[in-house]
Amino acid sequence: MRTHQVVQQWIELELSQGRLSLGSRLPAERALAEQLAVSRTSVREAIRILEAMGVVRAGVGSGPDAGTVVIADPTAALGSALRLHVATAHLPVRDIVETRVLLESWAVSRVRPDATVMARAAELLDLMDAASDVDYFLELDVQFHLALASAAGNAVVSAMMGSLRESIQNYAGTLTANLPDWQRTSARLRREHREILAAIAADDGGRAAKLVAHHIEGYYAEAGLGVSTDPSAG
Repeated sequence: MRTHQVVQQWIELELSQGRLSLGSRLPAERALAEQLAVSRTSVREAIRILEAMGVVRAGVGSGPDAGTVVIADPTAALGSALRLHVATAHLPVRDIVETRVLLESWAVSRVRPDATVMARAAELLDLMDAASDVDYFLELDVQFHLALASAAGNAVVSAMMGSLRESIQNYAGTLTANLPDWQRTSARLRREHREILAAIAADDGGRAAKLVAHHIEGYYAEAGLGVSTDPSAG
């Protein structure tokens, strides 16, 4: 085992045993190096890796933000990893979108009409109606879809949804810029959003799932990327 992995293994053990938790601070670099009998360079390397993974946040200097704190940000870490693999073409954008359709369809089918997120989702749709800037519209669109996904109550699905969206965010922006008539597309997207929300409000999870799949697949088809999760298609 490489020495920085010794540090990571110790932190993983401390977390699993409950001796470290969200918000906990790790021992100082020197103290941790002495405790584990490794070099301070190994401790620093382990902290950098864990920070990239969204497990800790390393602060420098002195004061309340100094030191290394345990956090939980799996979406950013997963999104970064997926984005790199999309860039290498090892993970095709089409496959990322199909996975998103499958996860989001499952998620919206389980959102209850009385979920607290429903009011926020409706507010986001009103903001989209008034949005004149394309980038702002797309930002609201992301918030809307992630809010519904998180309301399903599955932390893994919620994190995966966020990472999938992040991994192709730049690609989606490029596709949007290439659409022949943004005004027409945005009007259709807003209408479909409200249909999805109405299906959830009517406690019709099956219809909400079908509407979400049609909504996502329709956007990418219009942008030139044919995607289908229908096993009878093709």
